[in-house]
Amino acid sequence: MIGAGGPAVLAVLLWAAPPQGRRYYVDALAGDDARDGLSPGSAWKSLGKVNAAPLEPGDAVLFRRGQAWRGQLVPRSGREGAPIVYGAYGTGDKPVLMGSVSRSALEDWRSEGGSVWATVEPRFEEAGATVDLGAARWFLHHEGGARAEAGRSGDVHRIRAASGGTQPHHIQFSTAGFSVREGRFYGLAFRARSTKEFSIPAVSLMKAGPPWTSYGAALPGSIPVGPEWRDYVVRFRCTATADDARITLFLGGGFPDGAALEFAPGRLSELRGSPEGIVDADVGNLIFDHGAAVGVKRWRASDLRRPYDYFCDPASRQVRLYLEVHPARRHRSIELALNRHIVNQGGRSHVTYANLALRYGAAHGIGGGSTHHIVVRDCDVSWIGGGHQLTRPDGVPVRFGNGIEFWDDARDNLVERCRIWEVYDAGLTNQGNRPGNLQANIVYRQNVLWNCEYSFEYWNRDGASRTENVVFERNTCVGAGRGWGHAQRPDPNGRHLMFYSNTARTEGVRIRHNIFCDATESLLRLEPPDWSAGLEMDRNLWWPPSGTMTAWLKEAFGADRFEDYRARTGKDAHSIVADPRFADAAKRDFRSAAGNDFGATEPQREN
Repeated sequence: MIGAGGPAVLAVLLWAAPPQGRRYYVDALAGDDARDGLSPGSAWKSLGKVNAAPLEPGDAVLFRRGQAWRGQLVPRSGREGAPIVYGAYGTGDKPVLMGSVSRSALEDWRSEGGSVWATVEPRFEEAGATVDLGAARWFLHHEGGARAEAGRSGDVHRIRAASGGTQPHHIQFSTAGFSVREGRFYGLAFRARSTKEFSIPAVSLMKAGPPWTSYGAALPGSIPVGPEWRDYVVRFRCTATADDARITLFLGGGFPDGAALEFAPGRLSELRGSPEGIVDADVGNLIFDHGAAVGVKRWRASDLRRPYDYFCDPASRQVRLYLEVHPARRHRSIELALNRHIVNQGGRSHVTYANLALRYGAAHGIGGGSTHHIVVRDCDVSWIGGGHQLTRPDGVPVRFGNGIEFWDDARDNLVERCRIWEVYDAGLTNQGNRPGNLQANIVYRQNVLWNCEYSFEYWNRDGASRTENVVFERNTCVGAGRGWGHAQRPDPNGRHLMFYSNTARTEGVRIRHNIFCDATESLLRLEPPDWSAGLEMDRNLWWPPSGTMTAWLKEAFGADRFEDYRARTGKDAHSIVADPRFADAAKRDFRSAAGNDFGATEPQREN
């Protein structure tokens, strides 16, 4: 294990060495994806071009300051000593990557009466090549105890389920062998009927082989089928450029035992849609006028009763909003945050993000598992989370969304000098539950976080997993639980340090030289089992204006019991309880007059 002193910090600095490769420029207004991108005058235009570009270790992609892009960034990996850098050029505000679609125009909404407004359903027309899937070979797969058989008569496939299984993937009917392009829309036309009514759980556009990556979310999400023939169109927004695409009907789970589905595939066509920015994922938040107001997510259209209540139809992704006046007359800006990471870095390594602003995403700002040698520096991450993650067996829906998350098998990563605010879950976190995963050598330093439900969340499971050398130092954390999502949560739980149940072998987690100021529940919560032998805490400034300061293994300590807390835990021997005396908290200037021993000492970088 690398020690927490000089070697770990030195290694992190070396990861971020200046690239020696090519520099590519991206200009959302004057760019053109047909150009070479090698100068500001020949800049690319779109995120799609960036994601598809064959970048090499040492290359840099620079976005023009003062501009914004919508969609998802999927980085490429560099190598040791030659990271791929995603950064900024020019003057002005940080370039913004937005995980949302805009519905700010009058024509984007129509009245449904009773103060309910609905987003206008998208309109599509054929815009490109088609593939005849009726002539293609289709394949049946069943697993998990499900049993099915398929036959064909002319253009009609008949799939009969002897046992439908318990999960959608237990019965799959698929075809493969065609190409798709990122950012384009595709429509699958088909006819279907069933001897027993049920809903096809999902139709997926995906990679033809392992690791079965999704190439695009589908609309609608599920498809009701009855005894009469019906015509259907499933639409996909493609998220990758690939020549190995596959269409899969996931039939298991709800497929009634003994039922027979008749399926007649038609064409897969490239489409052009209107309005721009199709809503093809759950909407986890509505942000009005850049945060002047937010939506309140409801799970049934019948629950829209108060201003800003909204419902996202899981089948059509159409949004219904309760508001007394036309939404676009009340607000100049309306952003629908979509349930996908703004930066999806799963499996990537040797990547640096610098001077970027990430906003309005309903999943994670930066997310993905199995990463190493990732550097996030001088970035702003805000208005994140709220997407539908899963529904518990008792029917309660669970939402999620972290600012920057390192999931499962994360190591040698650094986050420094970032500003993170208004996050549904954790501003910063490393966590995982794959048995035997390793989280090691992760440093968070000099960051400023406010109005996140948690500032820093850590847990790792199971007993075969390990966590080593995670350092959280010189960060300033303010107002845990004061963010947009707190009142909407089924589990309001505002804490700066949220240590959920952790069963991994853990050593070298260091929490030091931080400021923890104000939280709705407590500044710290540590859940059983007790793994605190691997936790070092010291030289922190704690300031709970009132209420509980720490909740340690179910025992609550207020500021007046700070000495009891130290004696009970053996932590924070040189820490203090004191007002940090911020320069101007109302204007988010969290420079502290409490001394250089606490919190972020580097200037806060707003631009």
